Amino acid sequence: MDVELVIAQASLALRERGERLTGPRRAVLAVLAASPGHLSAEQVFDGVSAVAPGVHRASVYRSLEALTAAGLVSHVHVGHQGARYHLADAGRNHLHASCQRCGVVIDLAPDALDAVAADLTANHGFRLDPSHVALSGICRECLKAM
Repeated sequence: MDVELVIAQASLALRERGERLTGPRRAVLAVLAASPGHLSAEQVFDGVSAVAPGVHRASVYRSLEALTAAGLVSHVHVGHQGARYHLADAGRNHLHASCQRCGVVIDLAPDALDAVAADLTANHGFRLDPSHVALSGICRECLKAM
């Protein structure tokens, strides 16, 4: 992913909200843009420490919160591992599955649970919001190793 493009777009989006792109926010975005996966806050902090030494851990956590509130970063709760962060999908929240054995997080299509959501609404009056939790199971690689 083009890190500078991500940062430029984020800067514009933040300015439109009356906010600014601080050094810690820039570093968090750079780390997330350079990562193909879903990172814990601690992993983001470790990455920020490598690209911007001296940024305090609390600044990284506040940046993650602010960038999530601005819709630039998304998070997903993965079992007992806590939240994992990734760049937002420009209005298309994808779903996630997480392996109970190795912890890998897999991206799923946004409509993967549409039939389940429709059933819950029709039969129980329940509106499903699966965007912030990961489905739990065992990944292909761990199944092969069993």
